[in-house]
Amino acid sequence: MKVIDLAPEHVDEYCLCLEEWSDEIREAGTHKRRWFEKHRDQGLRVKLAVDENGTAGGMIQYLPIEQSPAAGTGLYFVLCIWVHGYKQGRGNFRKRGMGTALLSAAEDDARALGAKGLAAWGVSLPFWMRASWFRKHGYRKADRMGMMALMWKPFREDAEPPAWIRPKKKPQGEAGKVVVTGLLSGWCPAMSLVHERARRAAAELGPAVEFREVRTDDRAAFLEWGMSDALFIDGKELRSGPPPKYARIRGKIARKLKKL
Repeated sequence: MKVIDLAPEHVDEYCLCLEEWSDEIREAGTHKRRWFEKHRDQGLRVKLAVDENGTAGGMIQYLPIEQSPAAGTGLYFVLCIWVHGYKQGRGNFRKRGMGTALLSAAEDDARALGAKGLAAWGVSLPFWMRASWFRKHGYRKADRMGMMALMWKPFREDAEPPAWIRPKKKPQGEAGKVVVTGLLSGWCPAMSLVHERARRAAAELGPAVEFREVRTDDRAAFLEWGMSDALFIDGKELRSGPPPKYARIRGKIARKLKKL
């Protein structure tokens, strides 16, 4: 196993988070590719862990914290680190040290780029992007927002801890309509999947339902809202992780529609 930089021949699978076998991931559309095309010239770094056959089993993507959902200076921020763990497609690559190797390679790269430290988000529950996993690798908590812990590892004494950029506003409803508002950055296909399901449901339910998109890959829009990815139905946020099924999203909108 070795860690390599993202090459052109791996971009397609990277944009599908190594799940090109999944019909569900394709529901997310091309938002990830659009985000990648925009951010690769803004400091985005991507590395893959490949096995002895050259098959990618894991990935990490990180960028300057000034382009991330957190506030800080001189740091890089890990948007996600992912090792494919399904039997389908390319198979299960977990328990081979790929995650540790990817994180170590990103740390070395960030140091070489002059970063003062590396930050990452982690959740307190025992599933994807676990805060406890980062803690085992020398990271400590800098901030917390709900279940989301902001973890970081300083490389230099003058490094300052990052902080979450917090939500600043919510969308407003409109008389005689059900307003579905989707905030979308595009970096995560799971969030894009929720966005596209909500868009499709709103279109199917008729003219009394209006879908409004906010592109938070625009930094000014993100700072205005203080959120990168979220789905609201008449101003009430729908929990989007793990991604709710299409029927659930449609049902939520339909129930609002009946109350008009």
